[in-house]
Amino acid sequence: MQEPSTLYEVVSDLVHTPQIRGLNLIMGLTGAAEAGQAADQIRTELLDRLEHELVIEFDADALYDYRDRRPVISFDGDHFADYEQPRLQLHVLKDEIGQPFLMLSGFEPDYQWERFASAVVGLVQQLDVRLVSWVHSLPLPVPHTRPLAVTAHGNRPDLIDGISAWKPTARMSATVGQLLEVRLAEAGKDVVGFAVHVPHYLAEARFPQVAVTGLEHLSAAASLMLPSDRLREAGRELEKSIDEQVAASEDVRELVHGLQRQYDEYRQGQEPRRSLLAGPDGELPDADELGAAVEAYLATMDGDEKDQLTLDTPPAESDEHDDDGSDGDAPQH
Repeated sequence: MQEPSTLYEVVSDLVHTPQIRGLNLIMGLTGAAEAGQAADQIRTELLDRLEHELVIEFDADALYDYRDRRPVISFDGDHFADYEQPRLQLHVLKDEIGQPFLMLSGFEPDYQWERFASAVVGLVQQLDVRLVSWVHSLPLPVPHTRPLAVTAHGNRPDLIDGISAWKPTARMSATVGQLLEVRLAEAGKDVVGFAVHVPHYLAEARFPQVAVTGLEHLSAAASLMLPSDRLREAGRELEKSIDEQVAASEDVRELVHGLQRQYDEYRQGQEPRRSLLAGPDGELPDADELGAAVEAYLATMDGDEKDQLTLDTPPAESDEHDDDGSDGDAPQH
């Protein structure tokens, strides 16, 4: 195997500073198994709404199958423009109360899975990432009129117990996200994932509710305040449109009613939490309650940990070395 670290380029000196050591990392990769476009919506929402800086860029030409997944380009009257280059990137962001975290997002690699996984595990180790949490989505025969269920998995029982009603044993076609979970666990790193169940008849649509559910679980697992208001509003508008279409077709109504009966029968007597954030009554806390919880969490941290909750870019004159002249353990490309 070629050196994994040559798969990416470090594009910010921030990588070589203590500010991004010991953070949580969330990830979501777009690919064939992305019902409702969950990962793409989460990436877009967080990069649009939160302060962020790009720190690592992966080599798309080495990992992407251009003939299988054609990138998009525009034709403007008499010329081509606005080529949408595939991106696979690591950003550092600040959540809504200024807490920094890392996000690995973009396309799911088509090639060199093991080399890519080794590169990610190496970065996680060198940046001393506390927890890796990730979201993916599955098309299943469930109704859109019920809360989206989630199958939680990983090596942190305290973060996943009580979430999943559905605990199957199965063999399936793998994704890079699943491979990363296996390799991270083998390396002794904490990792949890949340598979959101999406109505199969909406799997090809841009379904905001799946992104909202994913953000709820990422927020709780990683102790972050992640924005979802715009997605919730878009979800309410989409629900109105879906209800109108269902009402207009007797066949579709029968399909949805059948899925509702099946869902309710299966869930009878099983009351897993909808989210780690939910209280005993299943309701999610409001913004004030979330803020109070985060303040209580911050009060438990020592001075060094609180110092890491700043993301100021290092001065221009700083270099890659520690004060003693050594290279430290910063990742190199």
